[in-house]
Amino acid sequence: MPTDQRPLAIFLMGPTASGKTALACELSERFPLELISVDSALVYRGLDIGTAKPDAATLARYPHALIDIRDPAEPYSAADFRDDALVAMNAASTHGRVPLLVGGTGLYFRALQQGLSALPEAQPELRARIFAEAGELGWPALHARLRELDPLAAERIGANDAQRLQRALEVIELTGRTLSEQQHGAAVRFPWRVLKLALLPAERAPLHARIAQRFDAMIAAGLLDEVRALRARGDLHADLPAIRAVGYRQAWEHLDGSTDRPTFRDRGVFATRQLAKRQITWLRGEPGARVFDPDAAGDRSPRVLAIEALQMFLQTPI
Repeated sequence: MPTDQRPLAIFLMGPTASGKTALACELSERFPLELISVDSALVYRGLDIGTAKPDAATLARYPHALIDIRDPAEPYSAADFRDDALVAMNAASTHGRVPLLVGGTGLYFRALQQGLSALPEAQPELRARIFAEAGELGWPALHARLRELDPLAAERIGANDAQRLQRALEVIELTGRTLSEQQHGAAVRFPWRVLKLALLPAERAPLHARIAQRFDAMIAAGLLDEVRALRARGDLHADLPAIRAVGYRQAWEHLDGSTDRPTFRDRGVFATRQLAKRQITWLRGEPGARVFDPDAAGDRSPRVLAIEALQMFLQTPI
């Protein structure tokens, strides 16, 4: 049987606060890798503290493609990510290096490897009607409607994820078919041979503790001042995808006067935990992923196991 001649790529996936960035940076010290971010919030300039964006010193030593490539006023879709990621991956392979894609945005990983179906164009009138219903009934009520029509999509989409809820309901009305039915691209072979590594905690308690500690550290580092600066621009609003990112939505509401500071903190921690729960659910269904517990130690630590996996993957043709 002939060997697989496709270039190699690595997907390093995991929920928020699972240690993906630190592991990716360490792996890039040992192997000829190019790091590519797979994160729907890190694409935005000026969203630094609340996204746990690697600091300038880290990015200077370990450059990541697809960080700080959009203004917060601009939308960024899974299709945009796929186009940008393929360019970055091609550049890495051309330079004789292996692209390592690191992040927690499952939709982006899926769009990259499986492609995107040809979904209908948005209709402004329909979109306005759905948003009007949300204003009257609340997004959780529309999420309950989606759960009846498309349970698989409802499982992936949060009850207050206005953008994705709106799109899922819009697609059903426009086509008569669910988003889940249509979210599979054409069966085209992905042009890279991929090693998938997934950081999945065996126990939730350590992850929840890290989430709370990190959110408190973000507040101490000036998250609210960062959001004040974004508000002061005058061209941003609460319905933009960038501002709906976890932490930023809660901070925006607090600065609007909707919550006091302790409530803001608690809602931010809760929303981050919910994000992690959705990411874990998605990862458990991801085929072919090698799963590591981020809290394991010794010879079962993700660092040791990931190094072993990369050594075999990068040296052994299939």
